[in-house]
Amino acid sequence: MADPWTEDEVAACVRAYVRMLQMERAGRPYVKAEVNAELRRGPLSARTKASVEYRMQNISAVLESLGLRRISGYVPARNVGPTVRDQILRLLGAEGFLNPGDYEPSADEQTLEERSHRIRQRKFDSPPSGNKTPRKTEVSTDAYVRDPAIIAWVREFAAGRCELCGREAPFRDARGEPYLEVHHVVALGDGGPDVIENAVALCPNCHRRCHYSADPEAVAEELYERVPRLVRPKTLS
Repeated sequence: MADPWTEDEVAACVRAYVRMLQMERAGRPYVKAEVNAELRRGPLSARTKASVEYRMQNISAVLESLGLRRISGYVPARNVGPTVRDQILRLLGAEGFLNPGDYEPSADEQTLEERSHRIRQRKFDSPPSGNKTPRKTEVSTDAYVRDPAIIAWVREFAAGRCELCGREAPFRDARGEPYLEVHHVVALGDGGPDVIENAVALCPNCHRRCHYSADPEAVAEELYERVPRLVRPKTLS
């Protein structure tokens, strides 16, 4: 069995990955096999070609989970563990590629707003994966730790219009952005996942309609009919 990867080895992979991604974005050619061989002649001399390839796929998986662009030739590896994910995020931060703290889930509304605002400045390449089983935490009352990337993506996709009534946001917030509130169709407290397939951007009036109308089930049904990405509870897993 191979020895565990060191921090320096993973850092070398992340550095090479970022360099290739920047070249890909700029339309400059590169050869993955040559980069792989170069790494194995240097800081990854103890690693095989396949293991370096797999580590690159780990990095792709982390970027895709955040909705960020990845290298097209590195298909994301599945089941990247939280320890590896956190390490890759930290090293991407060290390379100046992103701020890992922006993607930290939180139960604090102000923190979520600030983080989701910063995430929206990057733009999305694909929907973020979110969290199918958000963790509950205790504040003054029970609250759920939410993913700021989900909030950012849903608002970005809504493009300033309520996804229930279809009207433009009623006003702009202090940052000059259309004010829409993100609502989970199946509440997190009822076991709903924190994913884009369970979240919509609503004007304040429609958001309150979802919670306080005489027939909230009918409102939820209307959302499922209006918003194609939503997935009904029996198929969410």
